[in-house]
Amino acid sequence: MLDEARLDDRSRSAQAPSTRPAARDDGLDVFMADTADLIAAQKLRHRVFSGEMGARLQGPIPGLDTDVYDAYCDHLVARERSSGRIVGTYRLLRPERVAALGCSYADSEFDLSALRPLRSQMVEMGRSCVAPEYRNGAAIRMLWAGIARFMQNYGYRYLTGCASISVGDGGHQAASLYTALAPRHPPENGLHARPRHRLPLERLRRDLDVATPPLIKGYLRCGGRILAEPALDPEFGTADILMILDLATMSPRYARHFFGEPPL
Repeated sequence: MLDEARLDDRSRSAQAPSTRPAARDDGLDVFMADTADLIAAQKLRHRVFSGEMGARLQGPIPGLDTDVYDAYCDHLVARERSSGRIVGTYRLLRPERVAALGCSYADSEFDLSALRPLRSQMVEMGRSCVAPEYRNGAAIRMLWAGIARFMQNYGYRYLTGCASISVGDGGHQAASLYTALAPRHPPENGLHARPRHRLPLERLRRDLDVATPPLIKGYLRCGGRILAEPALDPEFGTADILMILDLATMSPRYARHFFGEPPL
């Protein structure tokens, strides 16, 4: 359990070293947020997670999705050039910030003991959020390009994150999607994780035809792997699938697309 009182002034002001745009396309700029942009991103997250998804958010400020991890993360945002409106965001938690916190968000949902040898080179990606009118793929692609540049600039090798699927139907779609994808994208080199509160797959349908969400599709196209059975997240009403992407074995096609050349 994390203690909010541990957030000192230095961690509260922690931001990425530059807000220079990481990408420009489709009327959008993608860059690392300053304080004002972060607040706008937290408002967007609240509208999507609470307003659309029905998540029971516990943050102290009404209308903002905030938690203890935010102050330690670098926040990538997509901003509409014509209006200045923030329309997409990801947050990135570097390994040294995980060490300062004592754990990552994924640690709260999964036992990551088997990943310990990788953690000094592992960045956690989370709180993926895009405004409805920009969910055609362009904003997500630009944000992923920004993440790729972030990883390249810092020299990190592994990208991890929890991809969420609603359990509003009781969990049948999440169980079906995991059952379809996991055998085709197993972890490598003995890597694995264990959910702390697992989705009870054995009690659910696993034969439904379910469209793969864009975030999971993005991981898998790049060569990502599924590390564990889904974990239940009662706050968001989702089943979370833990993914990992090794940039050293990333699909060459996507490495060229994001980096211009193989990253490592």
